Amino acid sequence: MPLDFLLRWLSSLLTIAFVGSGGYILYQWYEGELISDRWLILGSLMLLWSFLGFVPILLLHRPGKDEPKPIRSSQVQRLIQPDGSEIHVEFYGSEHAPTIILTHGWGPDSTVWYYAKKQLTEQFRVIVWDLPGLGKSKKPHNRDYSLEKYARDLEAVLSLAGDQPVMLLGHSMGGMILLTFCRLFPEHLGQQVAGLIVVDATYTNPLKTTIFSKLLLALQKPLLEPLLHLAIALSPLLWFTSWLSYLNGLTLLTTEISGFTGRETRGQLNFSTLIGLKASPGVLAQGTLAMLRCNETEILPKISVPTLVVFGKSDIATRPFANKRISREVPQADLAVLAPAGHMGLMERNQQFAQVVRVFSATCLGLKQ
Repeated sequence: MPLDFLLRWLSSLLTIAFVGSGGYILYQWYEGELISDRWLILGSLMLLWSFLGFVPILLLHRPGKDEPKPIRSSQVQRLIQPDGSEIHVEFYGSEHAPTIILTHGWGPDSTVWYYAKKQLTEQFRVIVWDLPGLGKSKKPHNRDYSLEKYARDLEAVLSLAGDQPVMLLGHSMGGMILLTFCRLFPEHLGQQVAGLIVVDATYTNPLKTTIFSKLLLALQKPLLEPLLHLAIALSPLLWFTSWLSYLNGLTLLTTEISGFTGRETRGQLNFSTLIGLKASPGVLAQGTLAMLRCNETEILPKISVPTLVVFGKSDIATRPFANKRISREVPQADLAVLAPAGHMGLMERNQQFAQVVRVFSATCLGLKQ
């Protein structure tokens, strides 16, 4: 979501300022311009925090019994698309079980579904895929990161599920992809697609539905879009400063602010931060620019399959009113609230999330519960 990218820019700038200030203080002390040893201590502490600040931040969070890990499946298939991208698809659970296809959001990859893959595979076959440009999927040659491109990719992944009806689930930008899919491929709804689960997503320019929306919309053209284009040009530098921001703890803090409520475990916070850092800032910037053009308002009343809208009660990246509007305007929609939870409720409240997905999917697919 754009909020994540904006926070990454801010943390990178603060990181440069912090490291530069610490180094400058030590240099001035060495040259004799700063006499007191207090300056030596201050400069040393600033540089020490610049590279080890993440340690106390993580230690302040409680450890969990089951911390997420970047687990991959041995059952893999790759789809080559006309634009040159290759989609990495993984399969979990019995191939004879009813199927759920999971589409992750913008920034992480399919390993974000750590809990869902474990908790849903007893009853369902779970298919996950990396959006091209992220994870193990190769990016398109034409630099097309639009929602329409990813909706076409989702249709290709859907073809791997066979003839049985399936559930489509999308988180954040993944939910936006589902709405675009409904617009482009309405013939699949009610046929191969039995139902939708839209999680912490929006139907429009995400700047309109995030925190500080009025300010961000005012800054979109004069500041935010130029910054995104600059991020494309300066991608290696931004990638480097992003990792420095992780070391000093700023990226952990921005991940917590934008995604969690403070009740996440140490591993959940660290894992969510690290998978976001793996992605190229240039790719993330191009996808964010594409999201700013989103407008799927008109498709909402035309969605013809049962739909479950799930959101974290304290989500600031996509505020609850956006999810509530989707549930009001989609004819067969239900609403489920995760609490306490933010944008990453699928992780922070993973058991509650899996339960609502399990119950709704069983109903849509006609399974006994």
